[in-house]
Amino acid sequence: MKQQLENIRLEALAALEAADSPAALEELRVKYLGKKGELTAVLKMMGKLSAEERPVMGALANTVRAEIETKLDEAKASIGAKVLEAKLAAEAIDVTIPGESVAMGHQHPMNQVLQEIKDMFVGMGYQVVDGPEVELASYNFSRLNIEEGHPSRDRSDTFYFNDEDSILLRTQTSPMQIRYMENHQPPLCMLAPGRVFRKDEADATHSPMFHQIEGLAVAENITMGDLKGALVTIMKKIYGEDSVMRFRPHHFPFTEPSCEMDMQCHKCHGTGEVDGNVCSTCHGEGWIELLGAGMVHPEVLRNCGIDPDKYSGFAFGMGLERMAMGRLKINDLRLIFDNDVRFLNQF
Repeated sequence: MKQQLENIRLEALAALEAADSPAALEELRVKYLGKKGELTAVLKMMGKLSAEERPVMGALANTVRAEIETKLDEAKASIGAKVLEAKLAAEAIDVTIPGESVAMGHQHPMNQVLQEIKDMFVGMGYQVVDGPEVELASYNFSRLNIEEGHPSRDRSDTFYFNDEDSILLRTQTSPMQIRYMENHQPPLCMLAPGRVFRKDEADATHSPMFHQIEGLAVAENITMGDLKGALVTIMKKIYGEDSVMRFRPHHFPFTEPSCEMDMQCHKCHGTGEVDGNVCSTCHGEGWIELLGAGMVHPEVLRNCGIDPDKYSGFAFGMGLERMAMGRLKINDLRLIFDNDVRFLNQF
C-alpha cells in the first residue's frame, strides 16, 4: 500500500504540473481526490491492514492528500493568472487609436422655427404658456364667443370624447387665452404654442394634427394698428425684410373686427403656377394664409372678468407648420411629419 500511495503522489504531481486549463485541473481533482478517485480507493483498503500498520498508512495517506491539494491550489492560481492575462490582452483598448465620431442630432426644423418665434415674442414682452390638449368645450368654444351650432363645433370638424360634446381634443390653443385672462389682469401679453387637432384631410398644407401659436395682448388703448405692427414686425424677422404680406377682412367669433394675414407663396412667388402647372403649395392662389387675427371681442373680455370699456386687446393664431414651410422653403407639409432623415438632415 505504501508503494501505491507513492505512485499516486508522483503521478498526480506530474499531471498537475502539466495541466494547462481549469477544466484539466478539475478532471485531475476528480481522478485522484474524488469519491471514486484513486486515493479514495486505496484508503478503502485500510481495513485489511493490521492494527499496527493502519496509523502509519493513514498518516502517509493524509500527507499524500495534503501534498496533492497544495499542488492543485498552486496550479489553479497559476492557470487562473495566465487566463486573466490572456483575457486582458485580448480585450485591451488601444487609447491611441482615433475614436469613432458620434453623430450629433439637431432640432427638428419645425422646432427650430418655433424657438425662433418664441424668442422674438419673448423679446417683445410676451410670456410663453402651455395648457391641456384635452380641453373642455366651454374653454375651446363657449367662452370664446363660439355659440352652439357654429360649424367649428360640428362633429365633422372636431374630435369629441363624449356624447355631450363637452370634452374634446382642442381645435386651437385659444383656450389658453381664456385660462390666462382668468388669472392675470391687464396689461398682459401671452403666447400659447402647442398641438391642436381637427378633422382635416392630409394634403400639402393640411394635417389632422398640427401645431398652432396663439398670441394675446390686452391693455388700455390697444388698436388694430398695434396688431398689424406687431405681426408685420415678426413676419419680416422670420421671412426677411423683402417678404410680401397682405391683410384681408375676415370673421372670427372671438375677435371684432377680424382679419387674415397672407404671405406671397415662396414657391411660385405669387404667380400661382410652377413650370406651367398649378402651384401645389398655394393651389394656384399665389398666397399662403399665415394666420387669423383681430381685436378681442368685448364679450370674450367680459367672460374673463375684464372690463371691455376700459381695456382692449388683439389676438392672433398662426399655424407653426405653415410658418416653417415659408421659413425653410418646404413645399409639402406632410414632409414635416414623415421623419425621413434625408429630409431632416437638410436643416
